[in-house]
Amino acid sequence: MATTTKIRPRALVRASGGPRYAVALAVDALGTGLLRPFLLLYGVTVLRLSAPVTGIAMTAGVVLGLACMPAVGRWLDRGARSSVVAASMLVRVAGVALLLAAPEGHIWLFAAAALFLGIGNQAWPAAHAALVATVAHGRERDAALAAGRALRNAGLGAGALLATACLTGGPAALRALAAVTGLAYLVAAALAWSVRLHAHPTAPPPATSPAPAPRMRALLAANVIYVFCLNVPEVALPLVLVTQLHASPVWPAAVFVANTVLVVTLQVPVTVLMSRFSRRAVLALSGVVLAASYLGFLAATSSRHGWGAPAVTAVSVICAIGEIIYAGSATALVTALAPPRLLGRALARFQLSTGFGLAVSPAVITALASHGPATLWGGLSAATLLSASAVALERDHGRRLRGTAASAHDGDGDGR
Repeated sequence: MATTTKIRPRALVRASGGPRYAVALAVDALGTGLLRPFLLLYGVTVLRLSAPVTGIAMTAGVVLGLACMPAVGRWLDRGARSSVVAASMLVRVAGVALLLAAPEGHIWLFAAAALFLGIGNQAWPAAHAALVATVAHGRERDAALAAGRALRNAGLGAGALLATACLTGGPAALRALAAVTGLAYLVAAALAWSVRLHAHPTAPPPATSPAPAPRMRALLAANVIYVFCLNVPEVALPLVLVTQLHASPVWPAAVFVANTVLVVTLQVPVTVLMSRFSRRAVLALSGVVLAASYLGFLAATSSRHGWGAPAVTAVSVICAIGEIIYAGSATALVTALAPPRLLGRALARFQLSTGFGLAVSPAVITALASHGPATLWGGLSAATLLSASAVALERDHGRRLRGTAASAHDGDGDGR
């Protein structure tokens, strides 16, 4: 058990990549917040595409974007850091340019734009985590990753609010939002490139050393289920509140805003607080908290006399805490487990599992919800508890594989 780490703000900025990189993250997040929630509206309102066709193009862009992750992992393992982050931003500039160039009714240009935006969105998390892992180590690295997530959520929220305020302007306003987004990505890419950070890959270990994949297999499989929690505030709760509890649309909006505020304000403090425990134990704990919140949602949806919506909103705070604990430990555990020479590929595999979970979760959630609250929340709770058990039970196997080499590399007990 480690002692709690104290992180000063200046040290946190330095551990996150420096002031210019922090500004790049903020600008990139603001641009993403301007467009990402309204990409569907852009296709429907500006390009006059049907909603089903627009949705299919967006989903295809996300799924096909995952195909780039093995190449991103290999690029990172050759030592690239800031250049990969900048590339993930520049490819989204190309996506926005295609959006602006697409004429009405042109589905293929919209699909190409969604693909480029998907590639950038999928490549960024692994590239960012690799950059942070290069400039910071141990628990300082964990706090820096948490700070990056908090900053990104703040930027996404601010961008979404600005975009919402502009929606009354119709198609012309959406085109202007797209143009501003492209400019934001371009500025962020230039700032990230200016950091000029490159890692020096270490020599490969002897042939008898074990590969990292076996000890991460259960973690990656469990992560597919864990990431469902990220879509609970955006998909499951609006579905339940509006269609099952017949609550006002104000309630889903309140839940989403509360979730964003909690992540922005608590992500770093909770991650630092949890640093006294092993990352693996914290990740397993997050699964227990999430499963408990799902059971809480089941109880809340059974509430009578009009208390259903307030009860769901109250339980969403517990779900947000579980999400915060998960986000603060999952990527940190992967960076601690992976040998430096294979960090990029390990992060790429982790992002593949995350992206796959995010892609399938809306379909799974809506399918489960059609069979009633017990099936939805009971199924999510059981699956999440099973995933938490898999993470916890992999501990001894991972320790035998890892030996002492990785602990020496990380300097703080690795992921145990």
